[in-house]
Amino acid sequence: MIAVFIYYPLARLSKLGMNISSIPLSAYKDNSFYTLRTDALDRFGTSLEQRFTKEEIQIMMENANLKDVEVYKGFYYWNAIGYKK
Repeated sequence: MIAVFIYYPLARLSKLGMNISSIPLSAYKDNSFYTLRTDALDRFGTSLEQRFTKEEIQIMMENANLKDVEVYKGFYYWNAIGYKK
């Protein structure tokens, strides 16, 4: 229901010729309905959710024996990359 009534309409506002870069879910403008539906389920249908700060992610990756760890802000969440030592 969330995908149908919230994700899909907000993601498709660009089709009306509007600038949607500041609208939530604008990153989904070119995604299929299947992707919107599964992402909505992942976001709102999980019973356990954990959030981490940039520093916590950095420490976890270094503790996993990775080197040259980089953590940067993505559209909705942190992205990270590290290389095996």
